[in-house]
Amino acid sequence: MSRRDQIRMNHDEVLAFFAVQKVINVATIGPNGRPHVAPLWYFPQGDKLATWTYGSSQKMANLRRLPEATVLIEDGDSYETLRGVSLETDVEILEDTEVVATMGIALMQRYAGGSPGDPAPDELKAFIHGQAAKRVGLIFTPTKTVTWDHRKLGGTY
Repeated sequence: MSRRDQIRMNHDEVLAFFAVQKVINVATIGPNGRPHVAPLWYFPQGDKLATWTYGSSQKMANLRRLPEATVLIEDGDSYETLRGVSLETDVEILEDTEVVATMGIALMQRYAGGSPGDPAPDELKAFIHGQAAKRVGLIFTPTKTVTWDHRKLGGTY
């Protein structure tokens, strides 16, 4: 078995990794052809990742031109603890304000420690609906996935 095969995450491990991590780094292609990388909060949707962002952001200008991105989620602070998932993705852009508001509520609940489907307080709903008009939803659908979990090597190289 190759080292690459030894450190690869299986599907269930990837989904568990998505569930515990908090930040994705999203790379899009800027107008000059160079990568533009931005961190975003996200929430998992099965094999897909979802988030929202300002409609006037550079990443949105890039995604309107080319709705593709590479998404990186990584963890670890030493070689033997490094793990991550790199996704080449197609990106769906959602602009319906109600859909975007629902996504915003899901994000805020996740980062505030709530559970999806929990009723959101009225103050949160009002704030999110105010934000949703300026934002768009993004769904990242993987077309290629690369994973690594160096913890599987047991401290050996």
